Amino acid sequence: MAVLRDDDGGQVAVEFAGMVPLILITLALLWQLVLVGYAYILAGNAADEAARAAAVGDDCGEAALRHLDGAWASGATPSCSRGGGLATATVSIDVPLLVPGLGGLFPVKAKAAAVDEEGLEK
Repeated sequence: MAVLRDDDGGQVAVEFAGMVPLILITLALLWQLVLVGYAYILAGNAADEAARAAAVGDDCGEAALRHLDGAWASGATPSCSRGGGLATATVSIDVPLLVPGLGGLFPVKAKAAAVDEEGLEK
């Protein structure tokens, strides 16, 4: 029986098996970057809505949490203040690790302001 040294059958399968972990790690890192960007978008929107609610005298904390979905709202901390003719809201959201609701890598903060309409009526 002759030994074929130049036969490279199966080589592609071996190379693909070696690349699978690198491909999966790359996909996980890209997904994590998507989650970071989405957290900034959610925090900004929640801060805008909270500032609008505070400007007309509504509960700004409730308004901020109303605009966050379940897993994102669990780690959110809204805070509001009024002064100088402005209603200001700050919302902090924890960036999850790969899945919303799983831990927090770091907090993302967004700040928004709106003209205090209750102060204008006085």
